[in-house]
Amino acid sequence: MDTSNYLVFIFKIAGSLALLIYGMKIMSEALQKMAGPQLRHILGAMTTNRFTGMLTGTLITSAVQSSTATTVMTVSFVNAGLLTLAQAISVIMGANIGTTLTAWIMSLGFSIDLTSFVFPAFMVGIMLIYNRKQRYKGDFLFGIAFLFYSLVLLSDTGKSLDLQHNQAAIDFFSSFDVNSYFSILIFLLIGTIITLIVQSSAAVMAITILLCTTGVLPIYLGIALVMGENIGTTGTANLVALGSNVQARRTAMAHLVFNVFGVIWVLIFFYPFVNMICRLVGYDPTAATPSTTDLAKTLPVILAMFHTCFNLFNTGILIWFIPQIEKIVCWIIKSGKKDEEEDFRLRFIQAGIMKTPELSVLEAQKEISSFAERMQRMFGMVRELLSTHDESEFVKLYTRIEKYENISDNMEQEIAKYLSAVSDAHLSDETKAKIRDMMREITELESIGDSCYNLARTISRLVNSKEDFTEKQYERIHQMFELTDDSLSQMNVIIRGRKEHLDVNRSFNIETEINNYRTQLRTQNVFDINNHEYTYNVGTMYMDIINECEKLADYVVNVVEARMGTRRVEA
Repeated sequence: MDTSNYLVFIFKIAGSLALLIYGMKIMSEALQKMAGPQLRHILGAMTTNRFTGMLTGTLITSAVQSSTATTVMTVSFVNAGLLTLAQAISVIMGANIGTTLTAWIMSLGFSIDLTSFVFPAFMVGIMLIYNRKQRYKGDFLFGIAFLFYSLVLLSDTGKSLDLQHNQAAIDFFSSFDVNSYFSILIFLLIGTIITLIVQSSAAVMAITILLCTTGVLPIYLGIALVMGENIGTTGTANLVALGSNVQARRTAMAHLVFNVFGVIWVLIFFYPFVNMICRLVGYDPTAATPSTTDLAKTLPVILAMFHTCFNLFNTGILIWFIPQIEKIVCWIIKSGKKDEEEDFRLRFIQAGIMKTPELSVLEAQKEISSFAERMQRMFGMVRELLSTHDESEFVKLYTRIEKYENISDNMEQEIAKYLSAVSDAHLSDETKAKIRDMMREITELESIGDSCYNLARTISRLVNSKEDFTEKQYERIHQMFELTDDSLSQMNVIIRGRKEHLDVNRSFNIETEINNYRTQLRTQNVFDINNHEYTYNVGTMYMDIINECEKLADYVVNVVEARMGTRRVEA
């Protein structure tokens, strides 16, 4: 065969693999969109112990057909504080079992001619895509049709290559001694590297099945590639976790530790274990090479069977040692000693790989909750500033408040940028409405930061003026600060909670109390200035603080309304 024909075949294989990866991607995303919030509720609710956590990981991965999606979701949940490290490890074990279904689907694709299924699936899929209510089902059908069509193309290309009669290919693979651990380790490393590069264990599995069914790649070396794929597939989660908190990085590392341990014990019992799998399927790896037709039917099943047994045995062993795995990953990734509270860093939103819209909205919501907590801490600094009389301490605290004001500006911009990127995806009406509400929340939270900074500036003006408030003014300001802090506390309760369990009337009542108190103090201020209780300049700064607190409370109510999706009905 000349060079041009080889190039055609290479492009066919590369294109088929690209179609396979794309089909898996849109099928997985469509299933996640159809599942909607239920996925995250299941992940949060069904992880009470190691066994339910494992079952949850298995079911979700089997449903969405992507262990990467489940693992990334799990890492994000740990990052957001919704799962403990121990719970996450059990979910990841289940995800490794659930992903074996992909290998069985592929073995079906190589063993049976699926052409008669593929084209009707495309036709039905396109009709559903143009139906607004059924579009996710259409996406799913298109994804699975692309997946099976790519397997048909790979199978046909493999037959056309006629590798079993290609002396160069036969000589290359024959140069590796299948009874040598060195050869097994080489192919394990190749499988790991290819999976890390293409970021798709499904693509590596498809290549392995293609080479094995042609008869040129011995089953021992094919299984070594599959073992390498198990290690390589952990790369995505570790990349996603790079910018996350310590617990999330440990979760991703636990995925790697789990698969590396599995590969080590299988390598120790490699030949007996592989021979046992082959006997289960009725295949003798040491016998003379059977016909290509027999290989095409048998070897994909052996690879799928090995993948399943590997993960079942590995989980069966390690599920009893989750506390020990936790200690190992805590030893590998130690806690940072530096307190990063004062540094601007998004804690939950991670750059890089964009997740599904549902998960992205969840992460943004956790970031908004962190934003709101920062704003209440900032207001606490303002209260402290009013009572600080030491000049150096005053300057230090005022500088911190300035820094927090810059942090609030940056958080608003970065969260808004992230939500804008999410809104570019194909979203449901419900998710679009959520994003609009969240955009409003971050705008109002940034305004709370501005109000806190304005309060600090007014207090600084008072100090520089060499004048001071009267004892009664201090009492009234502290009373107003107490009410304002109550409103911020209630806002944080609502942001952290679930809508159906919350009552907004508490927030509205506090805001009414603040408005009434402001009106009362404004009238009293005019009376006190006329009676020469204090100067007009002091009275102006005093009312600036009172009015700013009232404005801040308005912003708080706006955040609550955006979060709850309600409007206050004025009397």
